[in-house]
Amino acid sequence: MQTNLTIFASGTGSNAQKIIEYFKAHPSISVGLIVCNNPAAGVLDIARDNNIDTLIIERNRFFQGDAYLPELKDTDIIILAGFLWKIPGALIRAFPDKIINIHPALLPKYGGKGMYGSNVHKAVLENQEKESGITIHLVDEEYDHGRHLFQAKCAVNREDCADRLAQRIHLLEHKHFAKVIEDYVKELQATSLQ
Repeated sequence: MQTNLTIFASGTGSNAQKIIEYFKAHPSISVGLIVCNNPAAGVLDIARDNNIDTLIIERNRFFQGDAYLPELKDTDIIILAGFLWKIPGALIRAFPDKIINIHPALLPKYGGKGMYGSNVHKAVLENQEKESGITIHLVDEEYDHGRHLFQAKCAVNREDCADRLAQRIHLLEHKHFAKVIEDYVKELQATSLQ
């Protein structure tokens, strides 16, 4: 039973790179498409280097049109790896419990509109939190709200700046994201066989 992943990304694509590497020789899970809303994003180079098809999307069709559903017909699971647009309801309804996001904080703290990238790390530092981390979760119609699949923590040090904290968070993302995706896909595969 083959599961086809589509990765949505907006930037350099470091998480996408790790996911592609992880599943490169996998017997039942593969990355078939990279979707990007930024024609200059580094993730497109990663896709090209790995012979993975790409789709550049534009805002109007994504939010007011068909959400690119025809182009996603071969997709089983959508992975959000640094994708900065909110997912429209049409896509969530077409892929119920089949869109996975990674968030650079311990949700439910530091989630919601505007909480991405360095904004999250600055907020964590301003509130003098003792720990931060990552949350890998399913996507629903609210920002950063769906069922948690996994969390990992790291300490927040007194000398941390947003960049230094971000580096440790990236290490957690790179270490865990692909494995959590694999475990969830195996769970879905097992359920569909019952």
